[in-house]
Amino acid sequence: MSNLPRLTKAKIAALLAARFDDGFKTLKELPSPFELHDMERAAERIVKAIERKERIVVIGDYDVDGVVSSALMEEFFEIIGYPVEVIIPNRFRDGYGISPKILERVDADVVMTVDNGITAIDAAEVCRRRGIDLIITDHHTPSETLPDAYAIVNPKKEECSFAYPEICGAQVAWFLIGALKQRLGLDLRMGRFLDLLALAIVADVMPLTSINRPLVKKGIEMLSISQRPAFEAVRAYLGKSRFGAEDIGYGIAPRINSAGRMEDASIALRFLRAKTLSDASREWMELDNLNQMRRRIETETTEAAFAMANPSDSVIVVAGEGWHDGVVGIVASRLVDRFKKPAIVLSIENGVAKGSGRSIGEVDLFSLLDDCSGYLDGFGGHKMAAGLRLDAERVDAFRAALCKTASALDPELFFPKEHLMGELPITEVDWELMEILSRFEPYGEANIKPRFLIKDISIIDARVIGAEKNHLKLILGSSDRKLQAIQFGYEKMVEIGQKVAVTGSLQINEFNNKRSVQMLIDKIH
Repeated sequence: MSNLPRLTKAKIAALLAARFDDGFKTLKELPSPFELHDMERAAERIVKAIERKERIVVIGDYDVDGVVSSALMEEFFEIIGYPVEVIIPNRFRDGYGISPKILERVDADVVMTVDNGITAIDAAEVCRRRGIDLIITDHHTPSETLPDAYAIVNPKKEECSFAYPEICGAQVAWFLIGALKQRLGLDLRMGRFLDLLALAIVADVMPLTSINRPLVKKGIEMLSISQRPAFEAVRAYLGKSRFGAEDIGYGIAPRINSAGRMEDASIALRFLRAKTLSDASREWMELDNLNQMRRRIETETTEAAFAMANPSDSVIVVAGEGWHDGVVGIVASRLVDRFKKPAIVLSIENGVAKGSGRSIGEVDLFSLLDDCSGYLDGFGGHKMAAGLRLDAERVDAFRAALCKTASALDPELFFPKEHLMGELPITEVDWELMEILSRFEPYGEANIKPRFLIKDISIIDARVIGAEKNHLKLILGSSDRKLQAIQFGYEKMVEIGQKVAVTGSLQINEFNNKRSVQMLIDKIH
């Protein structure tokens, strides 16, 4: 940490501004939906279906992005008074996305996918044989061969010249609603959906720059005042009225995700679409219970995965018999955190290994899997996260091939993106600095919340707090400045008078109607 730059408020403002090379976009600068390839064709077919009173089925996905995408489409069709069926596949019974198995339950003239479908070659063939027009809306990385669908709307498609390819599935669905609004001549305010949309953008770890920033910023503002019963229930449960991207990432999204991970995503869809506060509160408590169950199973699986992992491998690949499908992605993230390498966690059942991978830094996991696709029965995803399936007997050979491919990459690619911005003198910590930091919110992917090093600072006061006495509340100080600080899940006690260096981020603490600047410490050195 000795080579870190010494920061001032002006330097921090300049470093943050440099993240937005195209400046701060506004909602007025959002592109037309029709800039997405095939959007015109998709919208016209749906309009024709509405005019002809044809049967429309929407098929979503079981993560936050997929559930929000499904909720958006269901809400839109409810607004225009047109009946549609919305199906979210069950992770355990149906597998991922649109599939021939799901289509056995479908009776429709038009099938639309949201947040899935870009690799659904077999399902597209089934639709073609049955005379169903398939419209795919997705954002995952396409393979070389695309499904034979009526229309494919995906910003990452080679033919698509959409200026902002890093958007989530719910955003593609939202742009489709915008296109339908225009073609149907509707008086519909697109901003009404932004509280939902912000959930998906943050939960799916989209970069919070470019057009994503104003959408999330406005959506988070709406969360505080939204009359949607789901968010009234969230505000009541979390006991807060002001939200940040962290509240979505750590408080709301894991609970919504837990439905699809542990039981069925329809619970999460019912929560988001609840018509009364009592209904929303009941579904929220169910989600909370499922999330607690998920955490218990995740802890057990993580411990087993840690014991199996080979730290010298360039990609960590572990597999266990009967591991819960719903936690393998989270366990992969835990392995990435521990070993600072990409990780893949597979659950083996009936001779089939199925699971999820997470990446780190600038390592393109999708590309790695593509290079080793000869070992796989199927895979999909994007640069930072992917799902895959293979014969359990091929796991060892796949691991060896993947590690060989990854070992040829530049080691610089493996460095985590989150890093310290620099050394911050305590004299620079004031309300002016907090105003500068707030100017660049919301923080998240590609706009990481700044973390600082504060050196040679004394412990003025220290006490243990929390129901389980596992948090450390501190007052740090120099000769002319004091700073409140807190470390959650602290490692060891410090002594009053001791000189330390601390790393962490700054936040505004609100307690008993008083606001103060507080450092959220991640490490005491």
